Amino acid sequence: MESIRTPFRGIIQDIKGRKACYKQDWAGGVCCGARILAPTTYVFFASALPVIAFGEQLSRETNGSLSTVETLASTAICGIIHSILGGQPLLILGVAEPTVIMYTYLYSFAKGRPDLGKELYLAWAGWVCTWTAILLFLLAIFNTCKIITKFTRIAGELFGMLIAVLFVQEAIKGVISEFHVPHAEDSSAEEYHFQWRYVNGLLGIIFTFGLVHTALKSRRARSWPYGTGWFRSFIADYGVPLMVLIWSALAFSVPKAVPSGVPRRLFSPLPWDPASLHHWSVIKDMGRVPPAYIFAAFIPAVMVAGLYFFDHSVASQMAQQKEFNLKNPSAYHYDILILGVMTLLCGLIGLPPSNGVLPQSPMHTKSLAVLKRQLIRKKMVESAKECMKQKASKSEIYGKMQQVFVEMDSTPVPSVAKELKQLKDAFMRSEDKDNVDGEFAKHIDAHLPVRVNEQRVSNLLQSLLVGASLLAMPVIKKIPTSVLWGYFAYMAIDSLPGNQFWERILLLFVAPRRRYKILEGAHASFVESVPFKWIAAFTLFQFVYLVVCFGVTWIPVAGILFPLPFFLLISIREHILPKFFHPLYLHELDAAGYEEIPGNAHGRHGVSLTQGVDQEYSIEENDDMDISDSEVLDEITTSRGELKLRSVSFDEKFVQVFPEDEERPRDS
Repeated sequence: MESIRTPFRGIIQDIKGRKACYKQDWAGGVCCGARILAPTTYVFFASALPVIAFGEQLSRETNGSLSTVETLASTAICGIIHSILGGQPLLILGVAEPTVIMYTYLYSFAKGRPDLGKELYLAWAGWVCTWTAILLFLLAIFNTCKIITKFTRIAGELFGMLIAVLFVQEAIKGVISEFHVPHAEDSSAEEYHFQWRYVNGLLGIIFTFGLVHTALKSRRARSWPYGTGWFRSFIADYGVPLMVLIWSALAFSVPKAVPSGVPRRLFSPLPWDPASLHHWSVIKDMGRVPPAYIFAAFIPAVMVAGLYFFDHSVASQMAQQKEFNLKNPSAYHYDILILGVMTLLCGLIGLPPSNGVLPQSPMHTKSLAVLKRQLIRKKMVESAKECMKQKASKSEIYGKMQQVFVEMDSTPVPSVAKELKQLKDAFMRSEDKDNVDGEFAKHIDAHLPVRVNEQRVSNLLQSLLVGASLLAMPVIKKIPTSVLWGYFAYMAIDSLPGNQFWERILLLFVAPRRRYKILEGAHASFVESVPFKWIAAFTLFQFVYLVVCFGVTWIPVAGILFPLPFFLLISIREHILPKFFHPLYLHELDAAGYEEIPGNAHGRHGVSLTQGVDQEYSIEENDDMDISDSEVLDEITTSRGELKLRSVSFDEKFVQVFPEDEERPRDS
């Protein structure tokens, strides 16, 4: 109630907080020089590829009313506005899957109404955006952003899992469509003959699964034993767009006898075609929408506003996690206000609105943390070398390094001294004082605190690149649609690691006598603190709720209400779940952070993997393990059937061999 009685308070506080650091937001990016291009290109590819895929999905679902041109234009325009006027510059905006779903439902409703139809679909969507903007303004004015704390892990993970399921559904529907003639196409054309449709479908399966496999492999390149560190990092950061490029190029390797439409490629008008220009004047058609439908647009607007409020705030929250040690204040209320402005603008020019997106936003922050670390490390090493030339002591060298850190981070000295304590201790214990590039740099890498280069330049540049990619539409149209279906599947699979809901689903399928395997690897803390039966009960509740949410999306028109179950989950979490679950168990299963415990192959206390809280489970107790002789045999033999000879390391062999041992008689 206090928030409602003091309207505009949150917005005013946010503006004051961000105004104080606005100049530094630009200076911090400009001072980086060419180094800022690394996080810029990284985020650009991470942002542009999903938007292209969503554009193809929208084109198919709305019968060409919207396409990749509109999704790219919206992402670019909203990104530029937010990077200049927004509160949190680390937040990345883009057209996301929830927007695609909502616009699909709006089209399904409009095309079945003679007063609207396809002709007034975008005009009516403009009224939905207008109502949505008004609701977002009210949410920002009356300081309702504090409600976001009510959305706990259970809601976030359910929403993420629903999006993953919808991605998989879209990938499956896309692959199946490769075997059919596209809507409104001439079925008598050569490429739509049965044999070529069949070939197109088989190629679609190859390209889809090929992209999924290679993208997932490249995403984990940092753990490869092959290549240099720079090469592995490059593949991990840019491997996915590289795989899209490679598989798109392979589509041109088909024989010349194959029709040009096989494999099928992305269909989208060019930005300068009449089909892409008509929506810019959609505001003229908004007056033709019947008054009844103007007021009816308020119903979907409530769902869209709630969805954007949730999605935008969570993305902003993830971009400024406490582990990133951000120095500048947040601006949740002001950012919702700016989101309302952008939603209104997009509705008036016939574009699907953009909002904060995951995982691009925390990816952006992480890339800037790497950049800031490189800059600080370079300056600290240079200062250490300078002191070395002057024959300075360790204390003097460390004092100079700390001074550099304070100057570059603008942090009070007492706080810096506390954060750099581990670095100081390791530095003072080091023996090789002359090896700055080796010993000292090693300690800096190990103990330098996380700092983020908080600035607006990278967000602005990546948004401009998204806008510039509109000029590359003739090239983008060469991407096979099956590659985009593979990208949908990749996004779904890549979002699962770290989702505790998914990890608990997998845990349900682990045989009781094989659960010791979970303890041997890194695992979430709830595995050891919550009895297994309560883990199972909580997971089954989430699964049933997920099925309900997914079922709502299948309702032809009422599916637009699919965000409603997530709002109801707030009350269920606060008032109903505590009656069925112990508070400590509920706290562990719905914890705000992701706490992970390293594995231990030599035994561990495991509460949840046993029947009761006071029991002890050790993986050394072979009576409770399910280990077959065949499994042991597989571990000690190669795939060729050779027995593995396990011995001590090469160095230890020489340590254990003594000359007198050769004179001793060996036991027969």
